[in-house]
Amino acid sequence: MGLLDKQFEKSNVLVTSLDSLLNWARLSSLYQMQFGLACCAIEMMAASASNFDMMRFGVIPRATPRQVDVMIVSGTVTLKMASRIKRLYDQMPEPRYVLSMGSCSNCGGPYWEHGYHVLKGVDRVIPVDVYIPGCPPRPEALIEGLMKLQEKVRNESMAKKHA
Repeated sequence: MGLLDKQFEKSNVLVTSLDSLLNWARLSSLYQMQFGLACCAIEMMAASASNFDMMRFGVIPRATPRQVDVMIVSGTVTLKMASRIKRLYDQMPEPRYVLSMGSCSNCGGPYWEHGYHVLKGVDRVIPVDVYIPGCPPRPEALIEGLMKLQEKVRNESMAKKHA
């Protein structure tokens, strides 16, 4: 035991860094914007229902992009919808994160080959932090993707990075 351990042995003192404290608060209350475009949205709704209860991880749905931290894009993204996704992403405050859920939003899914109107992945218009594979992915996969995002938030630094 060191000098610091003996000093704080009987008191209720928590020693941490400011980054750790802020990241813990951010990852424990990630507000999400559900952007369901197709059949993956059904699985996204199931993940929020009582069987899977995504809210126990602190992921709460919000109605406006100005109050969210996470955008979950699920389903087929058409070229016409891509500009709307970009606009909503630009309205989100920093730091902001994107989960791409399902084969259609990841890479165009089964429609990209036969349709000129399908975007070959949402990452062509906005940056994606976590990809969730599947067609459609199960609610457990969405929850695992959210846990991966929470791990990413936990390891971030709030200090500005200089290039």
